[in-house]
Amino acid sequence: MRARIYQPAKTAMQSGTAKAKGWVLEFAPASARSVDPLMGWTSSDDMESQVRLRFETREAAEAYAAARGIEYDVVDPQSRRPNIRAGGYGENFATHRKGVWTH
Repeated sequence: MRARIYQPAKTAMQSGTAKAKGWVLEFAPASARSVDPLMGWTSSDDMESQVRLRFETREAAEAYAAARGIEYDVVDPQSRRPNIRAGGYGENFATHRKGVWTH
């Protein structure tokens, strides 16, 4: 049984990084998925691929995997530059503009 430990990225609908600070331990699928011939649903008999454990720190996730004998790979997060504007959101409604502001 193999797992990967990673820090999830923020969703596309999220402007902040509130729920992307923790670490996740996710098991790799042990068997391939199959398609049910009658209904067309995709299914698998692998229950561990549905398990996703969340941890506060990378070290806690690694300690959990090591204590239970789980082989794991750590995927380091890619750093991103923060998008901070000088005026912030309030600059959109500023009254001290020189010219007209429209979309």
